[in-house]
Amino acid sequence: MSAESPDSVVLEFRHVSCRTEEGRPLLSDINLEVRSGETLVLLGRSGSGKTTALKLINRLREVSEGEVRVEGRATAEWDPIQLRRRIGYVIQEVGLFPHYTVERNIGLVPRLEGWPEPRIRARVEELLALVGLESELRGRYPHQLSGGQRQRVGVARALAADPPILLMDEPFGALDPLTRAEIQREFRGLEQRLGKTIVFVTHDLREGLLLGTRLALMEAGKLAGTYSPEEFLQATDPTAAAYVAAFRAAEQ
Repeated sequence: MSAESPDSVVLEFRHVSCRTEEGRPLLSDINLEVRSGETLVLLGRSGSGKTTALKLINRLREVSEGEVRVEGRATAEWDPIQLRRRIGYVIQEVGLFPHYTVERNIGLVPRLEGWPEPRIRARVEELLALVGLESELRGRYPHQLSGGQRQRVGVARALAADPPILLMDEPFGALDPLTRAEIQREFRGLEQRLGKTIVFVTHDLREGLLLGTRLALMEAGKLAGTYSPEEFLQATDPTAAAYVAAFRAAEQ
């Protein structure tokens, strides 16, 4: 793939709505752009539509109206398998295969892509170092790892085939506060080194302010607004202001 220019639009929502099979609205008329190399945080309370929006990008859900575009093509025009191999996906519960070692979990997509074994082994070593894990862990199974180690392996697996886009759905939410803060700091450094286009779902404003270059606030299936971190803290519209007030109260 040719390199994206820094200002190119990598992901785009054009008047996107999504409903359940029963017709219940999940998202209503979402318009949003994500540019190359930025980390867009989808922020909002539970049920606001954040995860639904994320799943529309890699076709784990389908659009009811409008279109989601990935690298200039509507998701409906992509082969789902090819689309998902362009996109790394990290979820809260990690989703590692329990009967696979760390090495096999990380090397899964490169093997599906037909990489030779020496290249896969080298990539696993590179990624273990990148996410702060010792090489000796490569032969362990997920149940032999701590929660923080499993989450790091999940990030490494998502990065294995070097996808240009990374989707992250509350990836650190299940960790204890100290481990979560440590991985957040490490991930912030990774963001800057990797230059990926990232969409990151969270309900935690502190996490959003730390990791996001922009924040998109979701409320009841609608987009309430987009902000830089600095703009969000100064926002006067009621939804954002209520979020900031609750955040500041919790900080006291």
